[in-house]
Amino acid sequence: MQDVYERARKIRVAAFDVDGVLTDGSLYYADVGEEIKAFNVQDGHGMKMLKDAEIALAIITSRNSRSLEARARNLGIELLFQGASDKLQAFLDLLGRCGIGADACAYVGDDVIDIPVLKRCGLAVAVPDAPALVRRHVHYVTRARGGAGAVREVCELILHAQCLLPAQLAEHAGK
Repeated sequence: MQDVYERARKIRVAAFDVDGVLTDGSLYYADVGEEIKAFNVQDGHGMKMLKDAEIALAIITSRNSRSLEARARNLGIELLFQGASDKLQAFLDLLGRCGIGADACAYVGDDVIDIPVLKRCGLAVAVPDAPALVRRHVHYVTRARGGAGAVREVCELILHAQCLLPAQLAEHAGK
């Protein structure tokens, strides 16, 4: 676990997959065909704490979703990469836009399409129900499942490693 904290201390950007990470992986469709996603409020609050601690937030997903655009807007996430069939290229674009090296970026994924990014980033994280092949390529597997607190767990881990968690909790408790 010490290696995980050492890696987390360097993080300046935290990037997340969507389906299976920010959500439980279920896809819901309205009668008109519109995709509907359910996001965890506590995960969102964890992301807000990271942002308030000046750690940039990014989303990299192979799918396109208007509900995700709305959620990203609600959280103030401007680094949104939708329709990224090549997630590694999106990740490299993210690094360029942020002017950082891969070691300063955390990534949370849950499926084989995420492996190229997980192998390159500074802190690679998967959710517990990710396939074993994916879990073999990460530094940390969350206790919480995707869409059920996994993102909050990662946010607090990064903040804790950077000695910022108590201040963020106190600041947000007063809001």
